[in-house]
Amino acid sequence: MNELTTVEKVTITLRVNGEERAVSVEPRWLLSDVLRHELGLVGTHVSCEQGVCGSCTVLMDGQPTRSCLQFAIQAAGSDIVTIEGVTHGEGLTPLQRAFAEHHALQCGFCTPGMVLTAQALLDKDPNPDEESIREALSGNICRCTGYQSIVDAVMAAARTTQSRVEED
Repeated sequence: MNELTTVEKVTITLRVNGEERAVSVEPRWLLSDVLRHELGLVGTHVSCEQGVCGSCTVLMDGQPTRSCLQFAIQAAGSDIVTIEGVTHGEGLTPLQRAFAEHHALQCGFCTPGMVLTAQALLDKDPNPDEESIREALSGNICRCTGYQSIVDAVMAAARTTQSRVEED
């Protein structure tokens, strides 16, 4: 007996990059899939699908979150920031600019997760030391090369932001 069952969708509301978004999802759909396939935010990359590599990192209520491990319905009512929502149309942020200047982009696949994880660190600790940066980024894997240029970029962004605060 082959009987197909229809899974009923649930409408959830997410605040994505500052905009309220209502989306109908099956309960089994992952947040990463909803962001990419339902909302067209393909800057959220999916690689390992096990939460190990950090490529799918988004900020959920300000915290770095592996969107490949999160059901979309678990994120209902949350404030989600993807890489598309980092700049707010004002050009590159100091962190993004530092990634470019320090050649921390490499192939770019891990970059959205790296940037969002680093941004969460800088929001929490505007002047982190190298060890804190390495610890914060330890869950984000770059398969291209070493991490020194990424750490240098985060430190440069912290210095830039700190000097702007001191000037004001």
